[in-house]
Amino acid sequence: MSDQPVAQPSVEDQIKADEESRKSTAYHVILKKDRDPEAKWYVVHTYSGHEENVAQQLGARVKALNLTDLVHEALVPTQDKIKILRGKKQTIKEKVFPGYILVRLILNDTSWMAVRNTHGITGFVGIGKNPTPIPETEVDTIQQFAAQQAPKFVTAFSLGEAVKISEGPFAEFLGTVSAVDTDKGKVTVLVSIFGRETPVELDFLQVAKI
Repeated sequence: MSDQPVAQPSVEDQIKADEESRKSTAYHVILKKDRDPEAKWYVVHTYSGHEENVAQQLGARVKALNLTDLVHEALVPTQDKIKILRGKKQTIKEKVFPGYILVRLILNDTSWMAVRNTHGITGFVGIGKNPTPIPETEVDTIQQFAAQQAPKFVTAFSLGEAVKISEGPFAEFLGTVSAVDTDKGKVTVLVSIFGRETPVELDFLQVAKI
């Protein structure tokens, strides 16, 4: 067994890694990479279902107005989820807070106007008429939650719902949902067999809504 010390990343490698992790995506628009202690996170209201488009439009507007020193970042928190589409499992991005995006900025009249007048944004969230910043630690917690591994299934069924089994030995049987496991993508269905209800655990793919 080798006693040689494990090589540590150089300062240059660490800086490069940090830069890579700070690249913009469709759901996370980064306009200024340097962290400015004067900038705070705010929550803004958007048209539900258009959050990432609004974030992109905000980024384009801020760049066009040359305001990247004031508006630094727009974030649409999402989690990877597994959804059954056309009988197949697909990974999708599910928004953690539909209808809202987080914006990090130095608040003044100019930055407020730039954000507020972006198409799709209906206003800041705050106490009274004043935008209220949220703690950096709260945003960190949201991002950690969004980055959790092992995506869960989007809940497709509700307790007590009548369903039809589409695959397996109980195909064509009708039953009632008694439990849903979104971690494993499993659903327990109560099926009437020989006059008595029997719980049968099935994959989401094996059950269809009536």
